Amino acid sequence: MRLRTVLATVLLTAVPLSGQPAAAATPVTIAYAQRTQTWELVLTNGDVVKVPEALAVAPRDAVNAGARTAFLVSGDGRHFFYFRKSDGRFAERTLHGKERVIRSIEAYTTGEEWPSVSDDGSFVVTGTSAPGLGVLVDVRKGKTLPQPGGTDEWSFSGFSPDSKRLLMQGVLGGRVTVFDRGLRTRLRSKTRLSPVALANDYVTAAAPVGSWPKSRKLRLVNLRTGKASGTITVRLPRGQYVDDLDFDKAGRLIVRSKTKTGVAIYRVSKTTGKATLLRTITRPDVKVWVLPGDDEYEPWTEKQ
Repeated sequence: MRLRTVLATVLLTAVPLSGQPAAAATPVTIAYAQRTQTWELVLTNGDVVKVPEALAVAPRDAVNAGARTAFLVSGDGRHFFYFRKSDGRFAERTLHGKERVIRSIEAYTTGEEWPSVSDDGSFVVTGTSAPGLGVLVDVRKGKTLPQPGGTDEWSFSGFSPDSKRLLMQGVLGGRVTVFDRGLRTRLRSKTRLSPVALANDYVTAAAPVGSWPKSRKLRLVNLRTGKASGTITVRLPRGQYVDDLDFDKAGRLIVRSKTKTGVAIYRVSKTTGKATLLRTITRPDVKVWVLPGDDEYEPWTEKQ
C-alpha cells in the first residue's frame, strides 16, 4: 500500500488515498462521485479528487431553492458534469481537460429540468416536468439542436451504448422513435410498451414490466416490427429488483439493482432471465453518491 497523488488541473484538488497501484495498461477513470462537504470524484485507483467549484444545492434564486443539483458521470467514467457555483451554468470536464460550459442548462431550473448524458459524455438531453424535453446539446460541437419535428413533446428514454442513437417516445400517441445525433429519424415503431434501453443494433429495445420500484420483469421489443417478446422474469436474489436496465456494447442485457450494502450489476439471459453477477459496488459512508451512467436520480443515490 502506498500513497499516490492525482496529477490534476488547477480547478481540481487531489487528495491521495491508500490503495493498490493500477495496472499500467489500465487507464484511471472515475469509479463514482460522492458528496461530503463538497462534491468529490473517487477514481478507480483509489484516489479522491475534490470538485470545489460544483454546486451541491440550487441557489436561493432558483425555482426550487435548496434542492439537490445534478452531478453526473458519463458511463465510460471519463467525463463529469456539474453546475458551477460562480454562475449556475452546467459544465463538462474530464480529469485533465478544460471546462466546457453548456450555457443552455442552468441551476435555476433544478427540480423542473433534469439532465441525462451519453455514455461517452458527448451529448446531453434535459427532460422537464412539463412533460417534454428541454434542450438537446452536442457537447463536442458546442451546439444546441432544435427539437425533433419542431415539438418538445417527447419523453427521452436513453442513448444506445455507443452514444450514436437516442431513443425517445412521443408524449402524445406513444410512438417510439430512434434518432441519430443530428436528430434525424432513423426508425419509428408503434408499441404499447415504454422501452428505456436501446441496443447497439438500434433495433432491439428493453422495457420494464410491472410496478416500479418493485419489479423483476421486462420485455424485449423489435422496433422494426413492433413485436415484443414474452415477459422475462429476471432471477434476482430475494429483496432485489430491476432498478436500472440497459444493454452493454456487445448487446447483452444488463441490470443494476440496489442491495443492502450498495449496488449489484448483473448480465441477464434474454431467454431464461438468469442473472449472472458481474460485480458489486459497496456504498460509501456519505449522504449522496453517483455511479457512472446514472441519471439525476437512481434508487441508490441518497442515503436512507
